Amino acid sequence: MHNKANMKITFIGGGNMATALIAGLAGQLAAGADIHVVDPNAAQLARLAAEYGVTTAHTIGAQALACDVIVLAVKPQQMRDVAAALQPLLQQQLAGAGPVPPLLLSIAAGIRGADLARWMKGYGAIVRSMPNMPALIGQGITGMVAMEGVSAAQKAAADQIMLAVGATVWLDDEALIDPVTAVSGSGPAYVFYFIEAMQQAAQELGLSAEQGKQLALATFTGAAQLAARSPDDVAVLRERVTSKGGTTYAALTSMEQSGVKQAIVAAIKAASARGRELGEQMGAGD
Repeated sequence: MHNKANMKITFIGGGNMATALIAGLAGQLAAGADIHVVDPNAAQLARLAAEYGVTTAHTIGAQALACDVIVLAVKPQQMRDVAAALQPLLQQQLAGAGPVPPLLLSIAAGIRGADLARWMKGYGAIVRSMPNMPALIGQGITGMVAMEGVSAAQKAAADQIMLAVGATVWLDDEALIDPVTAVSGSGPAYVFYFIEAMQQAAQELGLSAEQGKQLALATFTGAAQLAARSPDDVAVLRERVTSKGGTTYAALTSMEQSGVKQAIVAAIKAASARGRELGEQMGAGD
């Protein structure tokens, strides 16, 4: 659809995730001047303009729609207001003989595509995505689903945008966004929780806080990289570290007896169920 550095992109919201995306996109997929950011925070807009050469505005106007893709990067509770501001402008564009109206790429957690389309009076060119926190350092993974009104070219454009901050996984069914949210969206917190536990154990065993932190972080980073690069399944890698009757065996036997794996699986299922509930709550009403 687009060659390097000629896509026009508007961001509604200029927070952390939008900033990470702009950092990955500016000068690569879109020239800085072809990125437009709408946000009420004047200081944040000034920073983005100075660093990436983007154009900015405090409110959604016609300039926001002069693009190929609008990235909806606001908090979920702000999405209805954004939809209300965008909808009449989109309808004007649909009624005219101008360019194809833009794709809406939502990175707001919990807002279902059908609800967003309803708030937009049936507008169907919507991709819903669920990025995660490591996107802030270009190491994210984003679950994505395209609504029926999205063309192949628009889907490719959405993919290119989210690839600026990591990998992408496309889903055939929007209901799978809740499991994605539970596994990778919330997942960094599980990793941090496990690292916290390793650090606490290190200190209780007599190592310093700094030593515990260094050992836990390097172990987690190294093991994850090894798993990512190895052709073997993680279960095989785990078995290789575990000698019968050795130290690792003692630790894993203790975890099995405590039901650690079952507890993690149950926790992720609870997160998925909560995601579904939140989607229903946020989409309730007209």
